[in-house]
Amino acid sequence: MIRYEAFVKITENGSFTKTAEDLGYTQSAVSQMIKNLEEELDTSLVIRSRKGVTLTPDGEEFLPYIKNVYNAHRELIEKRNEMRGLESGIIRMGTFSSVSSNWLPGLIKKFKETYPSVHFDIKQGEYTNISNWVKDGSVDFGFVTPEATDGLTVVPLKTDEMMAVVNINHPLAHKAEVTMEELAKDSYILLDEGEVSEPMEYFKANNIEPNIQFVVFDDYTIMSMVEQNLGVSVLPKLVLSRHPHHIAVRQIKPAIKRTIAIAYKNKNVLPIASRYFIDFIIREMDSFRY
Repeated sequence: MIRYEAFVKITENGSFTKTAEDLGYTQSAVSQMIKNLEEELDTSLVIRSRKGVTLTPDGEEFLPYIKNVYNAHRELIEKRNEMRGLESGIIRMGTFSSVSSNWLPGLIKKFKETYPSVHFDIKQGEYTNISNWVKDGSVDFGFVTPEATDGLTVVPLKTDEMMAVVNINHPLAHKAEVTMEELAKDSYILLDEGEVSEPMEYFKANNIEPNIQFVVFDDYTIMSMVEQNLGVSVLPKLVLSRHPHHIAVRQIKPAIKRTIAIAYKNKNVLPIASRYFIDFIIREMDSFRY
């Protein structure tokens, strides 16, 4: 099974060296694993070059199947660990930055007070790839917005308001509320949220063409750019609750909101540690304020 893990890791890392370090093997051993897997499948899976590692067409075709086998084996090991109790459980989750920076540290700390030996494997991304990670088994569950998720069980947790973010010297900083029409006229910095973006949905619904100058994956990078007067943006209230930047945050009129939820495939077959943590999160949400 280790050769399946090595192949999956190589596709994630783009490097034999990094994969060898992650798995605790020599680079030559990892190369032999991939060679054995290619012999098993009677094809070439990867191409190595100075630019890194890329998949062959056959490698692209086989990747989802190998991932399924690898993830199913991990679930089997987790099930075995479950039979031994929570002591060696691993919680694999997908999340986005506002949740990982504001909710998760406190949740994990409190959960580990009861289950100190549980480990966490956290992947950070945007709505769309988190949903895909849940579907292909890369994570047990993920934080998403329901609009970006289909074919999964979704449990809403909180409603989060979207806020206008402008430089402290910007004319809009002197207003208590701003409109999306006003923001669209300025250089706009769009937060890359995958296939679903609350601000873009508003723009489209109201036939507004924003002046998008930048598309950025990270909320905190956007705050820094706004601080340098490179443009204006719309960000979730959750991520703005404890920001260190010198920026002006204003309410949007009419209000734009998003729902933060947990998504998973089948809770009954999840590892016990993840099931417990999901239930714990749902119970704790009533005490969260921001």
